[in-house]
Amino acid sequence: MALGYDRNLYILAFDHRGSFQKKFFGISGREPTPEESGRISEAKGVIFEGFLAAVDRGASKEHGGVLVDEQFGADIARRAKKEGLNLAMPVEKSGQDEFDFDYGEDFGAHIEEFDPTFTKVLVRYNPEGDAGMNSRQSERLFRLGSWLHDNGRRFLFELLVPAEPAQLEGVGGDADRYDREVRPGLMVRAIEELHGAGVEPDIWKIEGIDAREDCERISATVRSGTGREGVACVVLGRGADDAAVEDWLRKGAGVPGYRGFAIGRTIWWDALKSFVDGEADAPAAARAIADKYLRMVEVYESAESAESTGSARPAEHGG
Repeated sequence: MALGYDRNLYILAFDHRGSFQKKFFGISGREPTPEESGRISEAKGVIFEGFLAAVDRGASKEHGGVLVDEQFGADIARRAKKEGLNLAMPVEKSGQDEFDFDYGEDFGAHIEEFDPTFTKVLVRYNPEGDAGMNSRQSERLFRLGSWLHDNGRRFLFELLVPAEPAQLEGVGGDADRYDREVRPGLMVRAIEELHGAGVEPDIWKIEGIDAREDCERISATVRSGTGREGVACVVLGRGADDAAVEDWLRKGAGVPGYRGFAIGRTIWWDALKSFVDGEADAPAAARAIADKYLRMVEVYESAESAESTGSARPAEHGG
């Protein structure tokens, strides 16, 4: 199987675990009880119903997909697979800075049990950060990627580059300046280092980028080198507000190698909170989630279409 992915992909992500149980249900520092786990799974079921409602309203099953965890979403994952949906599932432990396998050396058995279309990792990797941690993560990621490709499976890699204290200090403590001015270059370096360690994702989940030229640099980097011509990028939402995420989608759409998005909280947070707080029933929350998901698809596809026709760029005038 050739490395990469050649179709657009619009993933609704709700594989959140530690953050989900803490922020929605106030469960911190312990494992949820069976009753609490049931409530969490019920909430995730509402998000999935939102995705299905979007499909019923015309969203593409071929290009759509869901990212859900085994801990709280095993039944959802099985149902998604049964219904022929693109399914992504995580293998990382939740809530820790250093990537490690959620199920240790049994990661392959869990992947085979659920048979996802994409196996996903979330990795925090700053090339100017802890060298020992970066090395340990790279070794584990190489093992995972090698196993996936040896078994004909696709590798979805979510790269986060959190600021080191000195990097943030260098921009006066301004996180937005770090994102605009520093992070894109660090992302390029991180990708190059990971490639150098033999880590070969098929799809990179890329944090929102404010400048189109930086999207182009990152996409060119993930595709650099023999055999990477088909490697893809998708935009992640990072829980930002609608306006920010829509801008990131427009920046990436139409860039060679960009294939869509994998967005979670921006799409479902408000609707799900209304459901959990008892302010909306499940069907109403699912409809609101479908609305947001369809909106993000429309924003991306409209921007992609405009870029392909040249209407997104200023007109050129002859002399």
